[in-house]
Amino acid sequence: MSGWRGTLLLLLSCAVLCSCARTAAPPAAAGSAAPPAVAYEAHVAAGGIAPAGGVLNNPHAGDAAVAKAGEELFHAMNCDGCHNLGAGGWVGPNLGDGRWRYGGADAEVFSSIYYGRPKGMPAFGGVLGAAGVWTLVTYLRSLPVPSNVPTESWEQP
Repeated sequence: MSGWRGTLLLLLSCAVLCSCARTAAPPAAAGSAAPPAVAYEAHVAAGGIAPAGGVLNNPHAGDAAVAKAGEELFHAMNCDGCHNLGAGGWVGPNLGDGRWRYGGADAEVFSSIYYGRPKGMPAFGGVLGAAGVWTLVTYLRSLPVPSNVPTESWEQP
């Protein structure tokens, strides 16, 4: 065969052989699925009927090594750009004072980080996955409550 026709035939042959050798994609890892939503009154539900909320439990609660890794992740993800060093608050709220606008239970903090919140908190679940978000939650829950909290609580007396 002449030059360019032979090359074309060779390339087409390789393409056919490569496409025949494909295998099915491996199934997604069990941990990669989105966690169930946490039910709370701010959720908007079609038809006024809210779906049942799932139960989220922090698999690393109280683990000091995971909290240390969470501190490093907090800095690596530039969370301190809004929440300041040590999560003490700056543009974003203080995350160590024990007062949370959307709830301070582990599951609620997880939901805030994973899904984001209106007016500034981006969703990090797609970037970090559930494991990374739980690492951040463990870090935030390990922070000591400051002795002087200069702002008012979100809770109504």
